[in-house]
Amino acid sequence: MTSHTPDRTILAVPWPVWLLLGLMLALHIAWRAYAAPPRASAEALPAPATPSVIKLATLDEPIAAAQLLTLYLQAFDNQPGVSIPFRDLDYPRVVRWLGTILKLDPDTQYPLLMAAHLYAQVPDEARQRLMLEFVHAKFHEDPERRWRWVAHATLVAKHRLRDKRLALRYAGDIARLAPGAPSWARQMHVFILEDMGEIETAAVLLGGLLATGAVSDPSEARFLAQRLEQMKKAAENSAAASKN
Repeated sequence: MTSHTPDRTILAVPWPVWLLLGLMLALHIAWRAYAAPPRASAEALPAPATPSVIKLATLDEPIAAAQLLTLYLQAFDNQPGVSIPFRDLDYPRVVRWLGTILKLDPDTQYPLLMAAHLYAQVPDEARQRLMLEFVHAKFHEDPERRWRWVAHATLVAKHRLRDKRLALRYAGDIARLAPGAPSWARQMHVFILEDMGEIETAAVLLGGLLATGAVSDPSEARFLAQRLEQMKKAAENSAAASKN
């Protein structure tokens, strides 16, 4: 049985790290006092340091460092005198920050929440896709604990991007790689196939779920059995219509 290291709060950061941060903050305030008033433009998000450098700088306190990096990234869109829309951020660099935080603290879910619920909400398809692909890639590293973020990415792909094939790819990976996910998440790909008009394939997959006993709840099993019958009838009607 694998051991789980309990989450550490930000209060666990060693005092030398707080001293370093205090000095950096004092220098930043002094520089701001003599600098020109801020203009309405976004300061470029710097590239994150590598996890090994960050661990060295924080005296090998990766979890505390991950929390500090999360606070910095989350507050970056509110610089002094400037409120930066998410769509104006450098998204490839944001992905690097989120990935660095996950490397420092693989147990945290917050970077995936930020990617799925914050950064993927911008009205920019390219940026949305970048965040969804980040969530999907990180899901593969820990499917049983990260399936919920891919489930959300599936809904974004289907309803916001109107990309059912992308949604099917995400939902199919949940069914294939996360057997511990709840049944509704493992069934998403079946109903996406139905929406795509692949009724026969959806019926075969749903029948397989019922035949193998993957659905244990009796009420849910009855509901899915009814849906299966509806799919079969729809497939028969479609086949009959194609012959006429």
